[in-house]
Amino acid sequence: MKKFNVLFISILTVFVFGVNTLVQAQFSLSGEFRPRTEYRHGFKNLVPEDAKAAFQISQRTRINAAYTFQNMKFGISVQDVRLWGETPQLTATSNRLMLHQAWAEIGLSKNLGLKLGRQELVYDDARMLGNVDWAQQGRSHDLALLKYESKFKLHVGIAFNQQFDQLLTTKYDLAANYKSMQFLWFNKQIKKLSISVLALNNGMEYKYMKDSVDAFKTVFSQTLGTHLNYKTEKIAIYGNVYYSLGKDATDRDLKAYNLMVGGDYQFSKNWGIGLGAETLSGTSQKEKKENQNYTNKSFNPFYGTNHKFNGFMDYFYVSNHLNSVGLNDLFLSANYKQNKTSVSLTAHLFSTAADVLKPNQTETVLLGKNLGTELDLVYSYKINEIANVSVGYSQMFGSETLQVLKGGDHKQTNNWVWAMVSFRPTFFKQ
Repeated sequence: MKKFNVLFISILTVFVFGVNTLVQAQFSLSGEFRPRTEYRHGFKNLVPEDAKAAFQISQRTRINAAYTFQNMKFGISVQDVRLWGETPQLTATSNRLMLHQAWAEIGLSKNLGLKLGRQELVYDDARMLGNVDWAQQGRSHDLALLKYESKFKLHVGIAFNQQFDQLLTTKYDLAANYKSMQFLWFNKQIKKLSISVLALNNGMEYKYMKDSVDAFKTVFSQTLGTHLNYKTEKIAIYGNVYYSLGKDATDRDLKAYNLMVGGDYQFSKNWGIGLGAETLSGTSQKEKKENQNYTNKSFNPFYGTNHKFNGFMDYFYVSNHLNSVGLNDLFLSANYKQNKTSVSLTAHLFSTAADVLKPNQTETVLLGKNLGTELDLVYSYKINEIANVSVGYSQMFGSETLQVLKGGDHKQTNNWVWAMVSFRPTFFKQ
């Protein structure tokens, strides 16, 4: 750990002093310190009866360096993510220090560039590709990204993951990661309308038995879709349409879709409202029970910033609810902004997109599709240019159907409280 820190500081020092001798070079060094306190009594899952709440403080610390010289750009982001108290006060071993980003980009021409290395992917509303910034660790990818940007934007990403430095085979055991991924993103701005098209080919490693021996193959799904956004000074209208086909991670046929439409209206300098609806298709539990060779109709938002959607309590699609009965989300929001203060209140009415069976029944009995209502209240205050404080309260009013799907007790008080302070200083910029 000490050797790594000395090496990293030495590299940054060379950059800082070296930049003064390069008139055409630019260098910046910034940081982030973000502690967050959470009270959890129903976060992600309904709590069982008489369960005690969880309380914790997590922290993200980052150092970001960026260097530009002529037609080349370099970026590095080192972070430490931890829970307060998880490491002994006196420890001789490293903890959670990790490389969040490390990339180099070269300009092949005026409008064409190639970016290589570990990097964040954030596109459109981050429904399919996002950096999951709410999570202290965030999300980044190891890939090559070819970018053309002129009157329109065209990005092509190619990734192939390997778990070990192997001499034979390309077996990959990290089940949560793709083994191979390629995407194409196109964006065109027409006055106040932004049109984006995404094509994503996602390859997952599938393990199966062949001649009584473990065998592996890569199964692929394809997701095609568009994101539209029309924005004026007072009105914003947006929508998504995505369709997935091919094979899921278990080599089952996949046919699924995602539809979303919403709008925001700023009816005064301080006040605004929003309204929208989203559907993520699901697979009927009745169909699963009656047909062993059923088609997976459950939509997967893959590598998006899912905390941003479907309620802040993360009941759906945040490492959960995949290959399930899907989701309908009707949401209504109100927000207030004045000077350095902002307040928002959002209500979500959730229901399933496919049938849910009542458990422990000899005959097929369907439950209602209502999952419940969630309320999210967030207050933010901008202290100055580098510091911001946010506080949130959320409560889930769950249903019997939600209890069947996730366990716990929907009659309990299921709530979540958090407070977070963010510091983002720029230490040096040349």
